[in-house]
Amino acid sequence: MNSLTNTDAWVLVSCVLLALIIPSFKGFARLPLPPGPKPLPIVGNFFQLNIARPWLTYTHWKKTYGDLIYFRLIGLDFIVVNSEKVARALMDQRSAIYSDRPFIATNKLFGVDFSTVMLPYHSSDWKLHRKMFHHALRVESASRYHDIHMKRVRPLLKDLLDDPSHFEIHIQRFVASNVMAFTYGYDVAPRNDPMVANVKELVDILAKALSPERSAILSAFPILTRLPAWLPCPGSQPQDAARARELAGQVLNVPFNLVKKNIASGVATHSMVSDCLAQIDEKDDQHKEETAIKAAAATAFIGYFSSMIRSSSILHTFILAMILYPEVQAKGQAEIDSVIGATSRLPKFDDRPLLPYVDAILRELLRWIPVVPLGIPHATSKDDVYDGRFIPKGTLVINNVWAMSRDESKHGADVEEFRPERHFTAESKSSPQPISADPIFGLGRRICPGRFTAEAVIWIAIVNILATFRITKSKDALGQEIDVKKEFTAGIAVQPVHFSCSFVTRSEERASTL
Repeated sequence: MNSLTNTDAWVLVSCVLLALIIPSFKGFARLPLPPGPKPLPIVGNFFQLNIARPWLTYTHWKKTYGDLIYFRLIGLDFIVVNSEKVARALMDQRSAIYSDRPFIATNKLFGVDFSTVMLPYHSSDWKLHRKMFHHALRVESASRYHDIHMKRVRPLLKDLLDDPSHFEIHIQRFVASNVMAFTYGYDVAPRNDPMVANVKELVDILAKALSPERSAILSAFPILTRLPAWLPCPGSQPQDAARARELAGQVLNVPFNLVKKNIASGVATHSMVSDCLAQIDEKDDQHKEETAIKAAAATAFIGYFSSMIRSSSILHTFILAMILYPEVQAKGQAEIDSVIGATSRLPKFDDRPLLPYVDAILRELLRWIPVVPLGIPHATSKDDVYDGRFIPKGTLVINNVWAMSRDESKHGADVEEFRPERHFTAESKSSPQPISADPIFGLGRRICPGRFTAEAVIWIAIVNILATFRITKSKDALGQEIDVKKEFTAGIAVQPVHFSCSFVTRSEERASTL
């Protein structure tokens, strides 16, 4: 018999390897996908979704298909997780598989490909950004910003006292001022601040441009990104993209360079950027480190400005809940009064351990109406099997926080009611799970790094509003109370539909100090 040639040998080896791999692959692929609704050709389950409020569709599907649901949308695989237990099993215990993000074609086109939020999990940039956030925003560091939050809560209270009819605007300004202060040490102007105006315009453009629908169009037809501006076509809008890139450059560089200038002049205040710059070692690649700090800070600026809408939505929801549930408001105020007494001083962070009911109000706000019902999607970095179900690589994984908040086995049958007491254990008036671990802040290794700061901003506003005001319904010209309903907008982030209310001072002595 003739000896084998090199080519024959490679063919034989390849056949042996295929013979070993294919049976294993087929066995893996034979596993069923998670249950879900039957898709149509091409469009998948698109026409079965409530596009304005998809979380309601997913929660309804839970009754038929369970806690883990598979569906398809225009050629993409989706998994919806309707249970916190399953979400933690995947995001926390298998974080190496479930920590990636789906590719968003419009990120680079619109100048925000530096954003930490959507960076690939295994990239060196993401790891460096994460290190910056961990240093500046971990729970120990977040407490250093408490003075910033206390300083800015007084103007909020004064605005509510002087002009209660525009309480939504006052809340938004309060959150924005905190974002700029702890990110860059920057004091926001009372009106028409240029940096705030730039990021607001950018966020407004991105809210439309980075939608899954437009990203899907540009991913399928990338040539659209290279068409001239005068040619109208779906998904491209090159004029918006050019303006977004210009704004993104300003948001990325202007406040960062201002901090560096202040450091050089010796007038820089405590902030995330100044802290991170101070940590750069002479042995480090200074340019690379500064680039990462700049990108991470801009991500925080844009992300927190976006979450300003979310944080202000939580505070907006708080005011609604206090009107609809006056007995909860009274209990919170009684607890605060028992700690600070009938004095002119305002509650501060040192009082928090003595105010478990106020903490329970915050927990219930996050549960009652999750302002971001579906969070930010994850993506699987490789094939996985969970509970005998096959989850393909590249699947978009959506954590349905709304369904988790309606879990009657955990929260009781009255999930639509605002009842802070549900968060007390049988042994004590405190939940064993920290508020920062709530699914609304994300799960796994992509959990929001600024959750401790966001929680602190919301808590200090809630406790001080309760201490200072009694929140009531407004009255019309005839002296009749104006009805307030539990109604919310649709969209990626939800907030109460506009309503009117009154802020009645509880202590003239305390109000006089504002």
